[in-house]
Amino acid sequence: MQNLGILGVGDITEKTVRGLRRSGFDKSILLSPRNHERAAQLAADCDCQVMANNQKVVDSADWLIIGVRPGDLPGLAAELVIPAGKTIVSLAAGVSLDALQRHFPTARCIRAMLSGAAQFNQSTVVICPPDSTCEQLLLALGKIVVFQDEPDFELATVAACMNGWFYFFLYDLQQWLVEKGLPSDSARGLVLGNMQDCIATARHHPAIDLKTLGQAIATPGTYTADGLEMLNHLQANAHWGAACEIVLEALMTNSISPSNF
Repeated sequence: MQNLGILGVGDITEKTVRGLRRSGFDKSILLSPRNHERAAQLAADCDCQVMANNQKVVDSADWLIIGVRPGDLPGLAAELVIPAGKTIVSLAAGVSLDALQRHFPTARCIRAMLSGAAQFNQSTVVICPPDSTCEQLLLALGKIVVFQDEPDFELATVAACMNGWFYFFLYDLQQWLVEKGLPSDSARGLVLGNMQDCIATARHHPAIDLKTLGQAIATPGTYTADGLEMLNHLQANAHWGAACEIVLEALMTNSISPSNF
């Protein structure tokens, strides 16, 4: 891969660029001029070039990453001429490969998904379908997960939404500690530290399922078990499942509905 073009300089593409540069990616990165102030700042910070228009990005880049909102894809596609065989990596959630191919019939389309942790090279990066060059590029941003089938990719998108939900869950726990008298920074440190403890233990024991790891702590007669009993009584976990179902339904509807193309 030589030059990389970014169509749509928004939050997630900015974090992608910053993560790539942080990892040592030294090829040219060409930016769309829309969202000009953000693009100009990113260019200054990360040694990128802001092009005159989107077609210039397409013409000058070997690979393209699209980070526009799904509703903006038809307008973007209408203004571009994509050379046959040029690869587009789409970060647009809920836009299927079939829909991408209808928008960009001459291109080779790949879907990818990552989180804001890409800027720190710590994101989970999901790719569909498998592509060795794309995997090699995005590996710099974190841990790669590759799916052959789009239904699996959509489930991974639901998992990515959990990323955002976790912040609210952790915040609520932090606030409870604060309300009980702990300084905010101490409460935050305790909540994040305990979450990190769980992750470290789970990663160290990949053959043990997560529920079993929890049961090893919440043994009968422990304070942990007392709290878990209340959570189960309130069916707290059911709410997480319901949220997942809502997101999955929306993703699958978007994937097949022509009105979203």
